[in-house]
Amino acid sequence: MAPNGLVVNLDGPWPGRRHDSGMLAESGLIKLLTTKMNEIGTIYRIYGDPAYPISEYLEGPFRNGALALSDEQKDFNVAMAGVRIAVEWGFGEVVQQFAFLDFEKNLKVLLQPVGSLYTVGTLLTNCRVCLGHGGKVSDFFGIAPPSLEQYLKNRLD
Repeated sequence: MAPNGLVVNLDGPWPGRRHDSGMLAESGLIKLLTTKMNEIGTIYRIYGDPAYPISEYLEGPFRNGALALSDEQKDFNVAMAGVRIAVEWGFGEVVQQFAFLDFEKNLKVLLQPVGSLYTVGTLLTNCRVCLGHGGKVSDFFGIAPPSLEQYLKNRLD
């Protein structure tokens, strides 16, 4: 989920019992980020939950270890918890717009093309956000999504 409200990387489907760090490793996202950051000469980071391994391109919350967290670390964790919630809003928007994509209630993994259905729902939700509807994430971060024309052009390039 990008701060402009668009889902920018979607991988899967994955079995529910699959661990987040395993899915991340198999998705190739870190390799893609490494390549892109090397191309542009700047490092950006993704913020993830504590299940993900920390790397040059992936950060998570500070954890209590042998030493107590500093006030600054606690403040960072609180602020970033709000960011993680904003990401969930984006995925919730897909299911809100396309209720049949609620996996637990409707989809049968071995009987339907679940990954394809969710991908199309996500693409259409991204289009809707570009048209100015459902921009809760972009509103939260104060970053507007691209126009629909620009988004679709980038998808085709």
